[in-house]
Amino acid sequence: MAISLNACILLLKEHHLLKSSAVQNDINTEMTGIAYDSRKVSGPSLFFCKGAKFRPIYLSMAKDNGAITYVAEKPYVEGNGMNALIVVNITKAMAILSAAFYDFPQDDLFVIAYTGTKGKTTSAYFTRGILEQAHPKRVALFSTIDRIIGPNPDQRFKSDLTTPESMDLFHDMRQAVDNGMTHLVMEVSSQAYLRNRVFGLTYDVGFFLNITPDHIGPNEHPTFANYLHNKMQLLVNSRKVVINAETEHFDEVYAAAMTTTYPDSIYLFASAGFTPKRDDLDIDFRFESQTLSTTRSQFTLVPASDKAAALNVGGQYHLSLIGDFNESNATAAIIGAGLAGVDNRSAVPGIADVTIPGRMEHQEIPGHGVTYVDYAHNYASVQALLHFLKAEYHDPAIRVVIGAPGDKGVSRRADFSKVLSEYATEAYLTTDDPGYEDPAKIASEIDAGIDHDKVTVHIELDRAKAIREAIEASGPEDVVVVAAKGADPYQKVRGVDTPWPMDLVVVGQVADTLKEGE
Repeated sequence: MAISLNACILLLKEHHLLKSSAVQNDINTEMTGIAYDSRKVSGPSLFFCKGAKFRPIYLSMAKDNGAITYVAEKPYVEGNGMNALIVVNITKAMAILSAAFYDFPQDDLFVIAYTGTKGKTTSAYFTRGILEQAHPKRVALFSTIDRIIGPNPDQRFKSDLTTPESMDLFHDMRQAVDNGMTHLVMEVSSQAYLRNRVFGLTYDVGFFLNITPDHIGPNEHPTFANYLHNKMQLLVNSRKVVINAETEHFDEVYAAAMTTTYPDSIYLFASAGFTPKRDDLDIDFRFESQTLSTTRSQFTLVPASDKAAALNVGGQYHLSLIGDFNESNATAAIIGAGLAGVDNRSAVPGIADVTIPGRMEHQEIPGHGVTYVDYAHNYASVQALLHFLKAEYHDPAIRVVIGAPGDKGVSRRADFSKVLSEYATEAYLTTDDPGYEDPAKIASEIDAGIDHDKVTVHIELDRAKAIREAIEASGPEDVVVVAAKGADPYQKVRGVDTPWPMDLVVVGQVADTLKEGE
């Protein structure tokens, strides 16, 4: 991979990002490396001076390692003798130039992208399961949990971010293409647009699943309006759009889609009993639950418009994940696969046995009911989970082990207070990625908003101990929910990813101990 200095200048001008340039070399000089971390510079490279923690010494280090051009929002004396590209917005510039450096890999992939407050990961895994049925070993996945860039085990690894930095994103896309991938299913976070990580990227199919307040705080979105605005950018940048018609703020979401997409390329889906508030729009797909059990779901997907019928994805589907909310996620996935040219002959078997690490994983423990481990980590996802379990198990005692992260998602603390007051019998407040905050302080903030007349609260900051106490205290008909971390193998503590055995492993250890004590 390489990019010339001239190409960089032309691209930045095309996107109205270039303020000034200082050329020290031949205009056609090529950079064979690209980096925003000075430690990763090797040979003649293009280097980006970005981030709140950037220090000029990093530019000096990049120069010593071979960087010949730097991109920044202001000139640096440390870059004397280097080509300098001074830009209006460094993150947008990095996205545009990274895509070009890696030779626009998105053009060689059919890209399906999901945004939403909840359901992104499950929908993405469902979609990949269907596409893999039709295109074995040809489907990449960029998700909160895994990044899959090829068919081999060493081409699958854990994700650090839902949507990574633009340079890493386009690097992995290029790797996926070079590894023979033809399709990519990806989650797109609101932070990806807030930080310009996907600036300039267009998706073949873009999904808007839902929106509820989340990720609002000093280090994230300043307001809900800003959160919604960034979520809707995915629709503006998609060739075809699929929207859950039951989402809050539907009119705004639909209007955003209409700014760049013809109505014939916008698809709406909803549950069978949903009545739209607007009578000028038709629902294209409806899904209807047939059976719900503690092990599998069954539902029917019904095309309700001519353009929906043309995709040939209607029919009866089975899922290994329970929950009516997962039937909504599955519906989205089936439509997405249909828009990629995959009909129900591949969709039915492709989605049937898909499981997602840390999503609706459960273990029955004799004498202590059933324990569910789920990544539900905001009001919408926890509410959907508890509402389903309350109905499925006929109003059981529900014990919830939960914490809130530090340094971000501050609004979740009040949200957890609210949802625990609505559904929980007992709450075990514990540690969950406290970052640089005091986990005891976070737990006390959640506790302060709980209705103690309805919920018995325990504060146990040792997460493993909290899980054990909740299970040991549960009776044969009770349900224990261990929420928010799912399959995360670490706790973020003061800037360090501290190893964590994962919630389901801890649940299994408790179950084994109880069995031995019988």
